[in-house]
Order: sequence, then C-alpha cells, then structure tokens
Amino acid sequence: MAGSLQLKKSGGILIAPSLLSADILNMERHIEALEGEADWLHVDIMDGHFVPNLSYGPALVKALRRKYPGAFLDVHIMVEPAEDFLDMFISAGASLIALHIEAAKHIYRALQKIKDAGLYAGVALDPGTSEELLAPVMHMTDLILVMSVNPGYGGQSFIAETLNKTRALSELRRERGFNYLIEMDGGAGPKNIAQIAEAGCDVVVAGSAVFGHPSPASVIREMRRLARRR
Repeated sequence: MAGSLQLKKSGGILIAPSLLSADILNMERHIEALEGEADWLHVDIMDGHFVPNLSYGPALVKALRRKYPGAFLDVHIMVEPAEDFLDMFISAGASLIALHIEAAKHIYRALQKIKDAGLYAGVALDPGTSEELLAPVMHMTDLILVMSVNPGYGGQSFIAETLNKTRALSELRRERGFNYLIEMDGGAGPKNIAQIAEAGCDVVVAGSAVFGHPSPASVIREMRRLARRR
C-alpha cells in the first residue's frame, strides 16, 4: 500500500464508526446498517493492562477482512508492549495500525515495521500526552490519533481541551509540510463534529453516536453535512 492517506475527493471529513459500540452478537447487521456511508471501520483493541478493559483481537480483524475485503480497517491497539502485538494484526489484514506512544518502548522501530509490511502507520496520544513527544517521528507517521476521552471505554464525554492538541498538530503539519492525517476518537457526534473539523481534524471516530441511533447511516450523513458547514 503506497502513498499518503487521502481524504475524499469532496474534501470532506472521514467518518470511522467504532465497532466497540456495535452489538457483538449482531455486528454484521450493524455494519450493514451503515449502508456504505462509513469511510473506515474503526476497531479498538484493548488488553486489560494498558487500559482497564478487554476487547477483541486479531480474529475479529481477520473476519472483517474476509467479509469486507475492500474495507479500510482502522485498527487502534491499546496494548502494552505495543511492539509484541504488531505481527498478529499485520497478518490479520489491518489497513492501518495506530499504537500508543505511551505503550511503545521503541516507537520508531514499531512504525517502521508497520510501514515495511505495506500498511499505514499511526500514533495515538492519550488526553494528557503532549503532541511534542511525536516530533522525532512525525515525518514517518501517516496518522496521528488524538484521544478525546481516556482510553478504555466507549460512551465517555468529550474532553474539549484536546482540541488544542488537534489545532497544534494541524499547524505543525502546515508549517513543516507533513502529510499525516489527524484523527480524533472519543465522545464525537453531531453536536461537536463541526468544532472538531474546525480544529483541523480529518478523521472522526464515532461509536455510540452512530450505533446507538436507530439509523446509523443517517447519523453519518448528518455528521458529514455539519462538518462541511465549518
């Protein structure tokens, strides 16, 4: 997989529904309810160690790749040590793997391994982690994931202060000519997506706002419309 990640031709924001909020016993039905409106499928992997929760594993990513061969699988691994889990998700069929800088002992090596495998490489930041820590690897990062809630559980309230981090990353990208996308994960929905987009975010992860609605596809359409009004 070569080249930089690209937004839609329309220049609109990308919406990545989080499968953590889907009903695990009806996941296929929930994905079909998106009616093709989702740009990416976001898969949260939690180890019960780096974050206080357990969720999914490479078997789900593999099953998703088999069922939806053309889907962009945005895999966010909240595991420690992050390096020990890369091979299993690379082979499972992830399109992008984002690992936490707080959980990686050798972030440069980990990102290089993902890229050498032909995948896109992302770095995630907890709400309390400064974007300045990414300075040595920004040039090789395809995506920076800004956590706007504390990682570990879905359905949390949006931490508005994280928008400052998004703005800083957007400005750094412009000043230094980097190509990374900025993704925001946590508490996003129709009420705040315009604000998130205004801060420079390119990809928005939405879980309960999408799958907690009777019509997930309509929520995505509404979010995209509101983002374009920024």
